[in-house]
Amino acid sequence: MNITKSTPDWKMRVYAVGAVAGALFGLFTSYLYARAAEEDMLGDKAKPRSPSTGELVTLGLAALGLVRQISELGKPPKRR
Repeated sequence: MNITKSTPDWKMRVYAVGAVAGALFGLFTSYLYARAAEEDMLGDKAKPRSPSTGELVTLGLAALGLVRQISELGKPPKRR
């Protein structure tokens, strides 16, 4: 995608692409989670197990790392 300052709607296109990509990523990961939880359930259990606090903290830190990497994409490359 060629983003230039000459087109005033470049930010809106970036937001739209980000929203669609985020929704698709969220839908895909929810599907994978539900499939894994369904495979893990034994017998007549009505609910899958809840994630532990440590798993949620690890996931949150990974998400922050991903956000940081995405935000770095908008910066110009460093000159050597």
